[in-house]
Amino acid sequence: MNETRTEYRWFFVWDFEKEEEWLNEMAEAGWVLSSVGFCRYTFERCEPGEYTVRLQMLNRDNDYIRFIEDIGGEYIGRMAQWVYFRRRTELGAFELFSDIDSRITHLETIARVLFWIGIGNLLIGIGNSLNRIPFAFINLIAACLLMYGLGRIHGKIDDLKSERRLHE
Repeated sequence: MNETRTEYRWFFVWDFEKEEEWLNEMAEAGWVLSSVGFCRYTFERCEPGEYTVRLQMLNRDNDYIRFIEDIGGEYIGRMAQWVYFRRRTELGAFELFSDIDSRITHLETIARVLFWIGIGNLLIGIGNSLNRIPFAFINLIAACLLMYGLGRIHGKIDDLKSERRLHE
């Protein structure tokens, strides 16, 4: 039986690169992601550096998952709209985004989700405040946090657009 370990971590949506970096540091140390849940990551022992792990916000797209499997990737699991993949490093570089435009499109997807969840929390918070429902401020705080994240994502989009202009 493979040796496993479970770690509990929280990552904000707009810091998904930090999450991916941490997962790859774990793989480099000999622990590859084997399953994922809410703030829960289960790893199994592997050779250090044997795998590269990638994650992507993705709607249900079985064709895309099959495509990743066709190029040697393994579908690990899903947490809400985040999909986790791994691939053996011996197969070469493993990138889900082939160019700046695909990275921008991915960030725009994240931005749309943050925007609509943020607007929903804002409206609920205002409605609850007007109706004097206890703890209405929680939705307003969540809305502010989500709008902050939206700003961070838009900053990343702007940086990529500037980088694209440099290469044109």
